[in-house]
Amino acid sequence: MPLDFTPSEEQRLLSESVARFFEREYSFEKRRTLLSSELGFGREIWARFAELGWLGIATPEAVGGLGGGAVELGIVMEGIGRHLALEPYFSSVVLGASLLRRAGPAQAAPLAELARGKLLLALAHVEPKARFELAQVETRAAREGEGFRLDGRKAVVLDAPSAHRLIVSARTAGASAEQDGISLFFLPASAKGVTLLPYRTSCGRRAAEVRLEGVMAGRETLLGPLDGGYALLARTAEEALAALAAEAVGAMAALLALTRDYLKTRKQFGVPIGSFQVLQHRLVDMFMALELARSTSAAAARILDDGAADHRYRARAAAAAKVQVGRAGRLLGEEAVQLHGGMGMTDELAVSHYFKRLATIDVLFGNADFHQRRFAALDSAAA
Repeated sequence: MPLDFTPSEEQRLLSESVARFFEREYSFEKRRTLLSSELGFGREIWARFAELGWLGIATPEAVGGLGGGAVELGIVMEGIGRHLALEPYFSSVVLGASLLRRAGPAQAAPLAELARGKLLLALAHVEPKARFELAQVETRAAREGEGFRLDGRKAVVLDAPSAHRLIVSARTAGASAEQDGISLFFLPASAKGVTLLPYRTSCGRRAAEVRLEGVMAGRETLLGPLDGGYALLARTAEEALAALAAEAVGAMAALLALTRDYLKTRKQFGVPIGSFQVLQHRLVDMFMALELARSTSAAAARILDDGAADHRYRARAAAAAKVQVGRAGRLLGEEAVQLHGGMGMTDELAVSHYFKRLATIDVLFGNADFHQRRFAALDSAAA
């Protein structure tokens, strides 16, 4: 079906607001200061996100949100990518709020708290043996009395060190790779039996391994239906892929601009190296890869917001976007480093930070190779 990529007036204003805020408030030097801080991001920046309405951008208006969708989330995520913002927006808003919305009206209070900037969330789902398979869950939630006892281990829990609450997936029935039998639990990060082993990711952000040892969870902590957590995870993963694609587009656009400007100022043989035709061709390759990634990212967001789109159509669009940004991110990162020379790898230059973030985005929720195979499988199933 044809897609209309024309932004609405509200989306255009949001895009201008995002660009204006980051240009004024988020310099690379400020980011470097935040990155080296104990928290790893700015609480005052997070409060400003709340004031601007970004934390409730896809939350229903009835609970204090703006009632937007994947397109609006993508606009904010592209701005975050362009300026390498460190705040836990992806963890709390894209993942956390998405799961809370789909869990039902009982989660209205935490959604409102999140929109006000008072609640930080982290999704504890990925496990050491899972690779990229959503259904690969070995953490167990055994019935004990009126509730459950959770035991297991979660890996790469993004922004867990600063989270107030964790959304934990655990198996209440079935074998480790089955989709049925996965349940979600909404737990305080400080709950007895929860141990966080924090570390920094390759791009410098905070994450943790989470160990669950005899964690007691009452039935009131269930998020969504018992044994029915996989459907919530799968739908949220589609939004996550579109949001990551938008973030990658922002980062690639910044990389292209930095590289173009550098070629205009760096001189060799008395002239700017940007005048060399072979380097101009490489810039064109970067531009074409970026625009292809931008279009597939935008298409994925619009398809996710289309209430008439079926699961397979949504899944294929999200997978296609992740493939394109993975391939394009690697190309633009490598070319930017090459064209900047050895200084492109230094910590003082923004280029290396963008490249590391793009490499991290590629492996979140499945890399380009994984989603290429997934797209092919979905395409075959549709035939």
